[in-house]
Amino acid sequence: MVTQVAQRSGYLTAFRIVAALSMLSVLGQAVTAGQLMSGVTDAAHGSGATVVHVLGLAQLVVAVLLWRPGRGAGWPALVSLAVLLLGAVQSMLGGMGQVSLHVPLGLTLFGLSVWLVVWSWRR
Repeated sequence: MVTQVAQRSGYLTAFRIVAALSMLSVLGQAVTAGQLMSGVTDAAHGSGATVVHVLGLAQLVVAVLLWRPGRGAGWPALVSLAVLLLGAVQSMLGGMGQVSLHVPLGLTLFGLSVWLVVWSWRR
């Protein structure tokens, strides 16, 4: 549920933008991971992780603003928190070379990101 307050305040628009950018950054990580598998250096993948984390934090902040002052639904804030925390765990696992856990978590992050974008544009 998204209230008129959330729509008029611009919180929903901000959430749509940040959620879409976050989703695209996770997709970009999949692309750079594929390049990494073919022997390209991991600099782009490592830098992309920073972008994912920063956008994940921004998404959480905007989701909380959409929920509390915006009087919107609260669950996108919880999912955004899960995305941020799972992203940190996934990044840590990737740094440790645990690809068997790193890749499925990446797919989970992408799925959650798509879900948030679809939800925000259906409002």
